[in-house]
Amino acid sequence: MRVYLCEKPSQGKDIARVLGAGQRGSGCYSGPGVTVTWCIGHLVEAAPPEAYGEQYRRWSIEQLPILPECWRIEVKASTATQFKIVQQLVGQASELVIATDADREGEMIAREIIDLCGYRGPIQRLWLSALNEASIRKALEALKPSIETLPLYYSALARSRADWLIGMNLSRLFTVLGRQAGYQGVLSVGRVQTPTLRLVVDRDREIARFVSVSYWAVDVLLSHAGQSFIANWIPPEGTTDEASRCLQQPVAQQAVEYIRAAREVQVLSVETERVREAPPLPFDLGTLQEVCSKRFGLDVQETLDIAQALYEVHKATTYPRSDAGYLPESMLAEVPTVLDALLATDPGLRPLIDKLDRTQRSRAWNDRKVTAHHGIIPTLEPTHLSAMSEKERAVYALIRAHYLAQFLPHHEFDRTVALLTCGGQSLQAVGKQIVEPGWHLALPGKRQEAADDDSAQRSQTLPALVAGMRCTVGQVDLKALKTQPPKPYTQGELVRAMKGVAKLVTDLRLKAKLRETTGIGTEATRASIINGLLARGYLVKKGRAIRASDTAFTLIDAVPAAIADPGTTAIWEQALDMIEAGQMTLDAFIDKQSAWVAQLVQQHRGAVLSIKLPEGPACPACGASTRQRSGRNGAFWSCSRYPDCKGTVPIDSSGSRRAPARKPRRRSSPRAS
Repeated sequence: MRVYLCEKPSQGKDIARVLGAGQRGSGCYSGPGVTVTWCIGHLVEAAPPEAYGEQYRRWSIEQLPILPECWRIEVKASTATQFKIVQQLVGQASELVIATDADREGEMIAREIIDLCGYRGPIQRLWLSALNEASIRKALEALKPSIETLPLYYSALARSRADWLIGMNLSRLFTVLGRQAGYQGVLSVGRVQTPTLRLVVDRDREIARFVSVSYWAVDVLLSHAGQSFIANWIPPEGTTDEASRCLQQPVAQQAVEYIRAAREVQVLSVETERVREAPPLPFDLGTLQEVCSKRFGLDVQETLDIAQALYEVHKATTYPRSDAGYLPESMLAEVPTVLDALLATDPGLRPLIDKLDRTQRSRAWNDRKVTAHHGIIPTLEPTHLSAMSEKERAVYALIRAHYLAQFLPHHEFDRTVALLTCGGQSLQAVGKQIVEPGWHLALPGKRQEAADDDSAQRSQTLPALVAGMRCTVGQVDLKALKTQPPKPYTQGELVRAMKGVAKLVTDLRLKAKLRETTGIGTEATRASIINGLLARGYLVKKGRAIRASDTAFTLIDAVPAAIADPGTTAIWEQALDMIEAGQMTLDAFIDKQSAWVAQLVQQHRGAVLSIKLPEGPACPACGASTRQRSGRNGAFWSCSRYPDCKGTVPIDSSGSRRAPARKPRRRSSPRAS
């Protein structure tokens, strides 16, 4: 019997339908000679420290480091029933097909179960990029030998074990050190979560340290041949900062007086440049999350959930957890089918699709830049827009637009820069004239986004100016402005920072080793990392922005710099890529991680932490002071006299204190985790 091992029930149902396995059983579908079952995500998990010895139930520095010699996994209690079904079916299989998600994590979900079940028969790999019927049939006809994707498992296992080593050892170490310093919460340390948190802490500190500086700008309204336009004053050298902003009000005020008195300006030079912009690539997940955060205000997890629903439920788009926006050249043959499916889905696209050049090959089609997954694009079959929610339709429209943009011309415009003089003052006017809208036709919101950008980038059309020409001076405005601090991260911007962390690394040695494309986390994990930081109370939402809590500053100041350094984690991510490519072994990586963790524990086991304890409100039960603790439902204020007094005060999602209810809530002692 051939058994297909899928990741989710919905995925199993889709594959079973194509295979003709229509008989529904307990946790599976079956047909002649074939059975399809599923894992419901991870059915097993890494065993906790106490599984390696009862002494590890108590958090103690003396027990560290915990370095397993023989790694253990355990069946998750919540999915034990489904594991037994899978175990029984795998035991009956004469051939096994791994049909979990086509990525590191999907490979690990299947391989851990196969190893635990002791299966030793032949294995093949079903590699799916979409769950519509045509894509499933195509993948079933091209099953991969399992040896091709085995390195993915080793890479995922390396990631999981490294996370365990760092999380279990260093969280215990710094939590105990924190308690010795009077901090009663859990100081949770993670291989990816801690450097991600460091990014936000650094940005918030940069904002806090920022000192605003006053500067002055002059806008001049000019006209020629009945057409008005704006020119900007260019301050003289010696009066500006590094951004060419005038810092001397008298100089700007005098410039205004000279320009007003002159009444006319003379054109010194006019230069026009033709600019051609290629269409944006199809989306990878990180870019989709960034754009949806900016345009729709969606959390990164919400964007991932929507993209997953478009893939799994609606069969409208391809696999969402992609790290590349490029497309394999073989998919050029599918272009007519995809476009016909889009038209069948939405007949209103007819005017736009009629403008497409179906034979055009954009930069997106590039086999050399396609990773394990290609960009997120529409599937080969029509979908039902009416079945989608409003947010799902909005995200689908973005994905669709980036695909359609590949078959439209470059966006072209003429950028004109005119230099002028007036009363001894220098002025500059910049104009933009669209020559060919091109791919902007597929993204109707693009023009509005450009209009919303910084004022220096505003679009205006200049009259036909030539050197020596004179223009009339109209209104002259002196603007008193102030430099602005950096903006707090939004979730989308934090994902972009995680992807492009090499740009933020200051250590020249690390920077030299990092590729610009190396980030921290993966497309599949960045949303969960941010969500975890929010759930632990390290990050708090403030509108669309996310800020670091007091506890976050405490943690980043407490842990070794190397743990919080995004560059260190990016180097580890490179090592995981090397394992995936067969250039490093799993054992070699874990040996290095174990040695490093042991060294850190030894260096810091006697450390004395200087921790600023967060100040809480008075205990509503006895009036004593409160301390911040972490429980199953997140952070809260707990009476400092606990366990004699069990009074608590909740902390709301913005990180501020809420007024306690008249009757204090009762909590059991928070467990360290």
